[in-house]
Amino acid sequence: MTESPIFTPCQIGPVTLRNRTIRASAFENMCVNNEPSQELFDYHLSVAKGGIGMTNIAYAAVNKSGLSFNGQLWMREEIVPALKELTDAIHAEGAKASIQLGHCGNMTHYSTCRQIPVGASTGFNLYSPTIVRALKEEEIEQFAKDFGHAVTLSRKAGFDGVEIHAGHGYLISQFLSPYTNKRKDKYGGSLENRMRFMRMVMKEVMEAAGDDIAVMVKVNMYDGFKSGMQIDECIEVAKELERLGAHALVLSAGFVSKAPMAVMRGAMPLKTLAHYMSWAKFWWLRLGLKLVGKWMIPSLPFEEAFFLEDAKKFRKELSLPLIYVGGLIDKKKIEEVLGEGFVAVQMARALINDPAFVNKMKAGEDRNGCKHSNYCIGRMYTLDMKCHCHVDNLPKKLQIEIEKLEGES
Repeated sequence: MTESPIFTPCQIGPVTLRNRTIRASAFENMCVNNEPSQELFDYHLSVAKGGIGMTNIAYAAVNKSGLSFNGQLWMREEIVPALKELTDAIHAEGAKASIQLGHCGNMTHYSTCRQIPVGASTGFNLYSPTIVRALKEEEIEQFAKDFGHAVTLSRKAGFDGVEIHAGHGYLISQFLSPYTNKRKDKYGGSLENRMRFMRMVMKEVMEAAGDDIAVMVKVNMYDGFKSGMQIDECIEVAKELERLGAHALVLSAGFVSKAPMAVMRGAMPLKTLAHYMSWAKFWWLRLGLKLVGKWMIPSLPFEEAFFLEDAKKFRKELSLPLIYVGGLIDKKKIEEVLGEGFVAVQMARALINDPAFVNKMKAGEDRNGCKHSNYCIGRMYTLDMKCHCHVDNLPKKLQIEIEKLEGES
């Protein structure tokens, strides 16, 4: 019997994975005071024990201004020992460890980052809500260096790889997209100019990575709305990342502040999202969700491997390894994706539902139990990311919402 391609080793830059599965960088919200917690340790260890090739610790800010959440990692020297304990434990289970490095740009608030939020351009973030100021040129240069420094810290913490977040409407993406980049200087206007910050970041990252850290970049295939980036420009960005030396690209799409469900598909469970937010802190957002939530966060139909057809367009144009992410819950579909020339696949919701899914596939189980109600996403903005299957005593109104959304998926 021929072994499934899922369970064959693969190479990403200088790193060899035991199989072709990677835990996607879905934000866990499991940190305390922007430091690793026991909960974060236990979750990623469970994924490593569950057979994953590599697990990604998500959404670590490269500096304090890049924090969106109190439960998010902030890369600094003080947390390196705790991260080293985590990577040692992951390695002991035979898996590799990576960390996603990024900056939220305008997607934060003074109460979180303790300063006026910064972005590619001055403006107003309706979702916080807050005024945002444009980064000065000297700050842009320092931020690029902060990405490189975060890679150096990642090596000290024992990580095998890093994933640079250049998608989803966060800072690098805010420079790339004409929707958020209205600058009149050398960082704005043409695509060549809009890629300038990304090039600066990649120069620092590749120098810091040396010859022993795998560098992956999460990048958009499209922003998901008319005034954002479309596939043709995003292919040019991907080609530039290939030229800059990235070892692999993770192909995603969507903008968290404009087209959030393009990232994950399905519907946002609005009752769940509002339920976990305190009225005192989020009264404006809870009221908005109640009045116009379905227009604020419009749903998009879920289907398995929903990014595949667009990702194949990138596969035709590029030579470097590409990693597929998006809607994988079935062994046969994963094998189909790998057969299209992708070096590996990333999964998030499937592994939130069942951290042992990879081992179960190897034992003959074909399908994951995730039914895409997106409860985990609705909960994640306030509490730790967790599947409703693992939560005791869910309020009745949330149970009803979950059943309705799962019936529609």
